[in-house]
Amino acid sequence: MAFRQSQRNQQMLLPPSIEEFVAPDDPVRAYDAFVDALDWRGLGIEADPYQAGCPAYPPTIMLKILVYGYAYGIRSSRKLERALGHNLAFIWLAGGLKPDFKTIARFRRQNRQALKQVLRDCARLCLKLGVIAGNTLFVDGSKFRANAGNNQSWTAEQCEEHLRQIDQRIEEILHECERVDTQEAPEPSLVHLEKELAQQRGRQERIATALQQLQEEDLRRVNITDPDCAQMRGRQGAHAGYNSQIVVDEQHGLIVQADVVSDQNDRQQFAPQIAAAAATTGKTPDVAGADNGYYSGEELEPMTAVATQVLVPARQPAAPRQPFAKGRFTYVAEENVYVCPAGQRLTYRRTDAERQRHEYQIDGATCCACPHYQECTRGRNGRRVVRYFNEDLRDRLRQQFELPASREVYRRRQETAELPFGHLKRNLGAGQFLLRGLSGVRAEMSLLASCFNMARLIGLFGVAGLVAKLAAL
Repeated sequence: MAFRQSQRNQQMLLPPSIEEFVAPDDPVRAYDAFVDALDWRGLGIEADPYQAGCPAYPPTIMLKILVYGYAYGIRSSRKLERALGHNLAFIWLAGGLKPDFKTIARFRRQNRQALKQVLRDCARLCLKLGVIAGNTLFVDGSKFRANAGNNQSWTAEQCEEHLRQIDQRIEEILHECERVDTQEAPEPSLVHLEKELAQQRGRQERIATALQQLQEEDLRRVNITDPDCAQMRGRQGAHAGYNSQIVVDEQHGLIVQADVVSDQNDRQQFAPQIAAAAATTGKTPDVAGADNGYYSGEELEPMTAVATQVLVPARQPAAPRQPFAKGRFTYVAEENVYVCPAGQRLTYRRTDAERQRHEYQIDGATCCACPHYQECTRGRNGRRVVRYFNEDLRDRLRQQFELPASREVYRRRQETAELPFGHLKRNLGAGQFLLRGLSGVRAEMSLLASCFNMARLIGLFGVAGLVAKLAAL
């Protein structure tokens, strides 16, 4: 059987245009239309067309390069530069323009605040397309690695020790500069020393800032490379990282809101994330849900204020179904007492204002004489039960969650809310941020979430259909 012969040197009488290299149904056309449909005035990316010097690259082109690159796991500015010279989709998207990696990195760094708004505009476009309803929202979180080494998390003592070493080295450099100047040594010696001196002073300033943060915020450790990140514990152990949050709409699993925080747990995140999503959709959701990692007894009031119905299971004690668990005790509001399963009464003893709860306890002698004494408690002072200030609200949310209809809605949470993180980490390889600082990682998270939404939209409408719908908005 004969093989097909390649012809690299074959010349064309009529060379094809860049447009011919990209098929009509190529996804790059959808990303091009998406960026064109954004509210550019609201984003705040400004470019001065009358600026002196070499003409700047259009912000629309720069953002298209970033969005399309993030959508296919190409986030490095150097890899994006290479793609602009080798990848036909990138060449078409940029119209043949080839910004270098420094230009791409500088655009991303200087427009972090604007990039954070890309997801907001994406969600509002989805609202106009009718694929986000905003009626049922789910929150989920995942740990992402920071662009910082774990061994760069220092205590105050380590910071002070490094500052002493830097001070000593700076003094040595200054003495060496004086010696070189006195001996009239060749110029390169001074240039080398001045460069090292600038580096040492830069490190000194960075470590001093970290030490001040440790003292002012009463922290145990702070990362010198990225002071905003925190020590996160995940399936792969402890590492310097961030806690990423997303709010997903149930209708098509599209992301409405994304954020990145330094908190090591999710207990304070439910209310602010749902509130931010509601601000984007312009309506209060009928149902908002999350896993039990978001449950916080102290935050129940703000949690219930952001949605009509809240589905967040409480973190149950180790053995909630034991015959003498707290749930088996009956509270008699008229008498302000608890009645245990054996019929004994636990009376009010004191109020713990710091923990926001009342304490009820039975007489020790009565409790010790009970046949269930060892099974219920082993304390000689008698069984104690606490009632939180918002216990009625806790009970109402617990009963609401146990309803069959609520269980069915909550069952859909896992497949809806956890899918985006799997796509971002596994398919796009974006388990670690490239930028540093909260403003940087929030900008990256906005781009990643927007790319996830675009992948879903292409699946819903197809490339040609989505391009037409975006052009019609």
